[in-house]
Amino acid sequence: MLRCGAFQLPLTRPLVMGIVNLTPDSFSGDGLASNTREAVARARQQIDAGADLLDIGAESSRPGAAPTSEEEELRRLLPVLEALGDCTLPISVDTYKPAVMRVALANGASMINDIFALRMPGAMAAVADSDCAVCLMHMQGAPLTMQEQPAYADVVATVQAFLRARVSAALAAGISRDRLLLDPGFGFGKTLQHNLDLLYHFDELSIDKLPLLAGISRKSMLGTITGRPVAQRLAGSLAAALLATQRGASILRVHDVSETRDALAVWQAVNTTEVA
Repeated sequence: MLRCGAFQLPLTRPLVMGIVNLTPDSFSGDGLASNTREAVARARQQIDAGADLLDIGAESSRPGAAPTSEEEELRRLLPVLEALGDCTLPISVDTYKPAVMRVALANGASMINDIFALRMPGAMAAVADSDCAVCLMHMQGAPLTMQEQPAYADVVATVQAFLRARVSAALAAGISRDRLLLDPGFGFGKTLQHNLDLLYHFDELSIDKLPLLAGISRKSMLGTITGRPVAQRLAGSLAAALLATQRGASILRVHDVSETRDALAVWQAVNTTEVA
């Protein structure tokens, strides 16, 4: 069970997190920038498609992205949170800025998805006294430069050690275990081989049996493997989602909710069928 503000999310089946991008330069081509009406429509579309929770991001973290100011991030984010005040699903906000975290939580968010894993000054304190869930992600470097020359002696061991340290820090700050979710950070300071190693060893990345999130949807690793542009990566995204699920993912962060739900339905049907 993942405690997510007023929500208790059972993890007896893989959950689907629908992405809502409020950036003008999303790598996936679905950024809605300052168009609140379209962003809210996108969120409701994800809900209607069967999302279990939403992840709203107002700052691009694609490779090469420059930081967005706190003011601009809030300008994009707040109208959408306000418009989704009647949402019956948990809303996650993808941010690493403590001030944005506090405002988001005060305006209905029940999860913080932090690519810096609460390493920014003040971030730990911003969420510690709330009851929100927190996703701690591994990233080498920062979005602006992370893909220039990523290098590891052992990427799996490095990610494991990092996540273990961040879990310890969160627990020490008073964030309970049932609020924590871990993400190895596919594409965040990793080469294709690093990403493949992490996916192959995905089931080894959980720290003390904490739930894992897999965010691979439409990413460049799939383009490199298949030769497909972003708009044609659905099949690769579904294959990666199922592989992550087979290796223990509790939450799949995806752009294509209904298609992912269909793929999971087939996977679950096979895995719950008794062999004659």
